Amino acid sequence: MTLDVTQIQEILPHRYPFLLIDRVLEIKSGEFIDAYKNVSIAEPVFQGHFPDHPIYPGVMILEGMAQVGGILAFKNDESMDIENKVFYFTGIDRAKFKRPVRPGDRLEYVVTIKKNRGAMWVFDGKAFVDKELASEAELKAMVVDK
Repeated sequence: MTLDVTQIQEILPHRYPFLLIDRVLEIKSGEFIDAYKNVSIAEPVFQGHFPDHPIYPGVMILEGMAQVGGILAFKNDESMDIENKVFYFTGIDRAKFKRPVRPGDRLEYVVTIKKNRGAMWVFDGKAFVDKELASEAELKAMVVDK
C-alpha cells in the first residue's frame, strides 16, 4: 500500500511546515512502514540551521520517524477513529546520528513495530540517505483522545 501526501494528511494532523513525510512507499500491517521525505533548501528550518552550512536537524529526523510510526499505528487498526484520536510521541531511547542530512537528500524512513500494548507503542526507527544509515532510535508513543 502506498500513500501520497493528501492521504497522509487524512491520517496525521500535521501540516506545513511540520508535516515531515512526502510519501509512504509500503506498509505491512503489524510489522513495518517505509516512507520518505524530500529535503529541500526551501524549508524554513534552514534559515537558522545553519545558513552557511545547511544541515537538516536531528530533532526533525526523529519527529519524521515518529510521524511515520503514527501512520503505521493508525493503519494497523483500520477501525480506529482517526477523527477523534491523536498520536503522541512519548519517549525516545538510543538515538544516534550517523551522517548529516543535507538539502537535496531523500530521507527514507523504515519504522518497525517492536511492541504494542493497547494504546502504547514502541518502534524501531531508521532513517537512510542513499541506503546509508543516517539516524536510528527507539521511539515510544501512544494513541489518545483529542
